[in-house]
Amino acid sequence: MLLVVPAPQYQPSDYLPILAQLGFALAFVAFAMVVSHLVGPKRKSVVKDSSFECGIESVGNARTPISVKYFLTAILFVLFDVEVIFMYPWAVNFRQLGTEGFVQMIVFLALLMAGFVYVIKKGILKWTGTNA
Repeated sequence: MLLVVPAPQYQPSDYLPILAQLGFALAFVAFAMVVSHLVGPKRKSVVKDSSFECGIESVGNARTPISVKYFLTAILFVLFDVEVIFMYPWAVNFRQLGTEGFVQMIVFLALLMAGFVYVIKKGILKWTGTNA
């Protein structure tokens, strides 16, 4: 005999703790911003108001084109960072996954390494100067 269990019926009041936590988080952020504005120092000077980037004085127009290599490097960093995120749960459950899990991770890493070899062959990570 098959026992059918009815689906649970959620009431709007079931979401009240989530909404309360969201409200407390937003209130804390607003409180912290207001208090830091009121309590923080208010010393203005020409030196503090000038733009400053990595120890180099700003010269020229801020609208100059930026090399696409910066963006490609950032995207590659995110890609390989996500790879590590996928590897952590796999490493934690390595024994339970067995040989099949090991083979799946090897295929995953092989695909990622194929992409990395492609990136190296295309020369995306080669820097030829400041405006490469």
